[in-house]
Amino acid sequence: QVQLVESGGGLVQPGGSLRLSCAASGFTFSRYIMTWYRQAPGKEREFVARISLSGTHTYYADSVKGRFTISRSNANNTAVLQMNNLKPEDTAIYYCHAADSWGQGTQVTVSS
Repeated sequence: QVQLVESGGGLVQPGGSLRLSCAASGFTFSRYIMTWYRQAPGKEREFVARISLSGTHTYYADSVKGRFTISRSNANNTAVLQMNNLKPEDTAIYYCHAADSWGQGTQVTVSS
């Protein structure tokens, strides 16, 4: 069965960095677009970043462009979201999405 497992979240100060990973199994990873979303309490889930099948093309929400980088390893069935220059507004649960499935999420808290 499809499984997506996020990891790497935590508490970080503004301006800091975190690296989120999504480990995928149960489907042919390389055949699916990989997307990161996030959801803060009281807010709707929002798109963060997307990467094409081969990793050639990426797309970012305006709010994170220039700070976040999405990448993938089809050999390792993993997708990564490198988050730099984090802001308090980035605080949310971050989810990976592929194959019509969601991971359980990993908490990112940006606070001084």
